[in-house]
Amino acid sequence: MSNQHRNSKLRALVALSLLPVSTLAAVVDPSILQACPGYTATNVRTKRDGLTADLTLRGSGCNVFGPDINKLSLNVVYETSDRIHVKIVDASAARYEVPASVFPRPDARRSVPPQAANIRFNYTTSPFSFSVYRANTREVLFSTAGNPLIFEPQYLRVKTNLPQNPNIYGLGEHTNPFHLPTDNLTLTLWSRDAYGISPRSNLYGNHPVYFEHRTTGTHGVFLLNSNGMDIKLNSNSLEYNIIGGVLDFYFLAGSERDPTELARQYSEVVGLPAEVPYWSFGFHQCRFGYRDFVDVANVIVRYAASKIPLETMWTDIDYMDRRRTFTLDPDYFPLKKVREIVDYLHGKGQKYIMMTDPAIGYFPGEGYAAYEEGKELDIYLKNSTGDPYIGLVWADWFHKNIRKYWTNQFKRFYNPQTGVDIDGVWIDMNEPASFCIAPCADPYAQSIEQKLPPPRPRLPPNADTPLFTNTSAEVAQLSKRDDIINPPYAIDNAIGSLSNKTADTSIKQYNGLTQYDTHNLYGSMMSTETRHAMLARRPSKKPLIITRSTFAGAGAHVGKWLGDNLSLWDHYRFSIAGMLGFASIYQVPMVGSDICGFGGNTTETLCARWASLGAFQPFMRNHNGEDSISQEFYIWPTVAEAARSAIDVRYRLMDYLYTAFHQAHLDGTPVLHPLWFKYPKDSNTFPIDLQFFYGDSILVSPVTEDDATSVSIYLPKDTFYDFNTLAPVQGTGSFVKFENVSFTEIPLHIKSGVVLPLRSKSAMTTIELRKTDFELVVAPNARGEASGSLYIDDGESLVVTSSTNVKFAFSNGKLDVSGRFGYRTGVNVARVRFLGVNANPSRVTVDGRSVKRSDVSYDAANKVLDVTVGVAFNKGFSVQYSR
Repeated sequence: MSNQHRNSKLRALVALSLLPVSTLAAVVDPSILQACPGYTATNVRTKRDGLTADLTLRGSGCNVFGPDINKLSLNVVYETSDRIHVKIVDASAARYEVPASVFPRPDARRSVPPQAANIRFNYTTSPFSFSVYRANTREVLFSTAGNPLIFEPQYLRVKTNLPQNPNIYGLGEHTNPFHLPTDNLTLTLWSRDAYGISPRSNLYGNHPVYFEHRTTGTHGVFLLNSNGMDIKLNSNSLEYNIIGGVLDFYFLAGSERDPTELARQYSEVVGLPAEVPYWSFGFHQCRFGYRDFVDVANVIVRYAASKIPLETMWTDIDYMDRRRTFTLDPDYFPLKKVREIVDYLHGKGQKYIMMTDPAIGYFPGEGYAAYEEGKELDIYLKNSTGDPYIGLVWADWFHKNIRKYWTNQFKRFYNPQTGVDIDGVWIDMNEPASFCIAPCADPYAQSIEQKLPPPRPRLPPNADTPLFTNTSAEVAQLSKRDDIINPPYAIDNAIGSLSNKTADTSIKQYNGLTQYDTHNLYGSMMSTETRHAMLARRPSKKPLIITRSTFAGAGAHVGKWLGDNLSLWDHYRFSIAGMLGFASIYQVPMVGSDICGFGGNTTETLCARWASLGAFQPFMRNHNGEDSISQEFYIWPTVAEAARSAIDVRYRLMDYLYTAFHQAHLDGTPVLHPLWFKYPKDSNTFPIDLQFFYGDSILVSPVTEDDATSVSIYLPKDTFYDFNTLAPVQGTGSFVKFENVSFTEIPLHIKSGVVLPLRSKSAMTTIELRKTDFELVVAPNARGEASGSLYIDDGESLVVTSSTNVKFAFSNGKLDVSGRFGYRTGVNVARVRFLGVNANPSRVTVDGRSVKRSDVSYDAANKVLDVTVGVAFNKGFSVQYSR
């Protein structure tokens, strides 16, 4: 069969977004579920740090989606003073659980007695129910009272009561507001290729955790289960409907005062976020549709000519030979020319990244190294006959040889001397996605019908075409499954059956597990192996890996982009909610959307606004599809100006963001904050998801209405400072309307009580940026105090041998800079800018010595005092002003 008749990796088609929402979701009268008998707790045995019990079915089961399991086991452990682990399993047969090799369990060696815990577990014997409550206030945080537990072979149900109109966040990945609606919302967790990120539907990843915020505090609930599930949220209840596995809950106390404490507690369960290299915070450019090496080179040159800083150039699947992973098209992307592009970028301090997909094309006997080596190591998923599953030939990430295989492919194809010397990795289609419509009985016929892979739209360029001539320019024994293709309870998967457009759920992995259970882990497992592959290739450097499909804990290995969005204002707005979900809740802080939209055609005004907003995503990349118009920032003057302006601010704040990421890696403190994280008692902030804090202190308030030039922003009752003028702005806990916000601007405010370390100016690359001096902005609170920190290292070493850790403290008109200065910055602190200074001081000193009047300036209108200091940033110092 000819090559074009074989299925290979492809982008989603627009028609996918037109598929109707699934009608397979089981329709059962809730009263039937509520009438189920539940269980009785017997043989309760208390332990120093918890309890165990048997749960026995009360009478005849309701057998809604299969026979009720007669006997269960309950185990409760107070793993820390803030975390309770509650696990319910089948007492008579082993069931699938998320393998510890994929999701390492959190450390429970610090377990405590219940009386030492901040939250407590309580239960009722018959019918069995349980609750979790705050120890000091006895406020109930989670309760199954009145809601019977249902535990069947392919259906588990747990329902908790909630306060009226609760504030729930998380349970992604989905397209919903950050503050989840409680209007009979169903949240489905089942990874799928989701072109167009349809509203209120399941997307690429799975994070079965929620944060609930109340004015009395914030707590969290994490269910460690990778099976498909529907989570139904109403105004007074939350209900889990799961098609397999066990009930494995982690309850987190959070805090009564500081919501970010909950984020840190969750990081102890799922793992701390990986650190990323300094350069990864630069601006990235990509497109699915750069037809050849000339297109790629021209984009690089045009960004330079437009004076828009381009840190990293990316290439989508266009470079592949007939869509085969780990290949280059010899005509359109010959190795010599690709290496020339990489050398050019590296010579100018820039970086290069290519797409890497999990599907290895089925091309036996054609010398396709990636396929032949995979066959030799036998690492492919198998169908019921034991042959490689062909839809796309997916790698089995549980296989004993998978690490050897994947690492070898990276070492060969991405060899710095003989291959493509990439600086980071982009992995995609790892839900896993397939374009074979279930049942995929004949993938060859479907590939013919879908014309896959598609032909090149134009002839290749001459191999001798000169480039850059215009320089301006990641074994459990299973109890029997009745039906793992069409389970009795069908979750509300937006594209229908579980196997549709993905690998069959009947596929058995190397360790005996099936895709029915492990499907939602596929992308995260690929992420883990990709990180190992990059570390094997470059052991000393922090890798940047961006993925599409994730499971809880993925942030310990990779970053994430929000998938195939569209060039729509709704998607521009949703990008903020999506970003907050990953960065603030799921512990995947390196996150961003496709700026200006992936599918469809953007407009100049939408792209300008998105360029400005995108500069305040941790991961900043412009990326769109081959059927869309070009949208590089230099295409339109307005967009170019907006990009230059926003990137200027982003780059000057890069060390501030790098410090936030380092802190996140140390303890899980979020790098982005919804307003209620900072103002947890202000109920007005609870639903806000169109504003956010970038880092700890920069309030970002983008214009979000279509083509508008005004925006109403909420300013809590606090002091802020306008980022541009530095003038004080007093928030009153109300909305303030800003008029005449041009398409090249984005409203930014500094939260009071902070000392900000900024670079004194931007640069075209991060290498050049690190050569510029610092300036410190002191923004005192109402008490006249401010503080801050700065972390600096070489920006790329995996094992840091030297670093600078600086603390800033301001009070009574005096700024003290102190810390450990182990890393040689090679730059100065050029000036210090004191905000909210009501009068021109009579004396200014640096380390006690008076400063010349010519080195001091005062802006009475904006109340800004500027002091030129010129101190080498290799030691502590102080600056003080007095009247």
